[in-house]
Amino acid sequence: MTGTPLRVGLVGYGLAGSVFHAPLIAATEGLALDTVVTSNPERQQQARAEFPDVRLAATPDELFARAAELDLIVVASPNKTHVPLATTALKAGLPVVVDKPVAGTAAEARELAALAEERELLLSVFQNRRWDNDFLTLRKLLNEGELGDVWRFESRFERWRPKPKGGWRESGDPAEIGGLLYDLGSHVVDQALVLFGPAASVNAETDIRRPGAETDDDTFIAITHTSGVRSHLYVSATTAQLGPRFRVLGSSAGYVKYGLDPQEAALRDGLRPGPGWGAEPESLWGRVGSGESPVTGGGRAEPTLPGDYPAYYAAVAKALLEGAPNPVTAREAAAALDVLEAARRSAREKVTVTL
Repeated sequence: MTGTPLRVGLVGYGLAGSVFHAPLIAATEGLALDTVVTSNPERQQQARAEFPDVRLAATPDELFARAAELDLIVVASPNKTHVPLATTALKAGLPVVVDKPVAGTAAEARELAALAEERELLLSVFQNRRWDNDFLTLRKLLNEGELGDVWRFESRFERWRPKPKGGWRESGDPAEIGGLLYDLGSHVVDQALVLFGPAASVNAETDIRRPGAETDDDTFIAITHTSGVRSHLYVSATTAQLGPRFRVLGSSAGYVKYGLDPQEAALRDGLRPGPGWGAEPESLWGRVGSGESPVTGGGRAEPTLPGDYPAYYAAVAKALLEGAPNPVTAREAAAALDVLEAARRSAREKVTVTL
């Protein structure tokens, strides 16, 4: 890509904005981080220290007043602001990237998608876990037919946080769109749909386990896909012993992988994409085999492909500059929200929900 980089306005400089979006935008050829929106003085100082040339704005209104000077808006603010900010950006004629979940309901996501289509603007959803190392490795195994016909997909995003941290992500106010179902659940559901296709039915259990917790912190989602695959998805903050990240069972073999992709930890530590990015040591590789536990050495070690979060924004830049496909569409995100809404209803009413 050549020429003047696209100027990006980033709304929000909390965890999502400072750890994920800003570093990845800055590392992407064809994009330039122009403005960061945050009213927090400490976060303003942090943004200036990390990106000395960045402009600062205290409110989204200040950013939108300069809409003509920008080429892309990234919404990395709290969940309840995603829809109004994305709507404002699209109506201002600006392409938008929105952190997951794009909206609180599938209907809102589809309304946003329709607005973007009407305005002929890019609307993309930051589902970075499609570029996790284990997910990329599993897609490779599936494409090569290594597992045969997949019967069951188990995916766990588990943590041990016995005391609530507080903040909007753990708020019991429905307007905040908090809780693990919509937070980590957005990741595991999206991955399951990408791998195995649309959901036919959903069954779920959600619990509030920790004293003082206001919203779900231990959730299980079972999806029966129209393809016949069954996905069992676990998201939890109350798991004292962590299970495998993936356990995938097929007619020929299974794949078991422990441990999280290293990219988030690297970004938190201040590391930036470069040579060796996203690689993990051989000791953490998953195993492929049949008839024996991987813990006792069953099967063969499967080299884990490097994780590649930078690929998301590279694809966004290519979509804007060259007309390439949107890496994650709002309609794909809406399909995942259909599942999350069905899961919430299933847990509440103790029923299986057909989609």
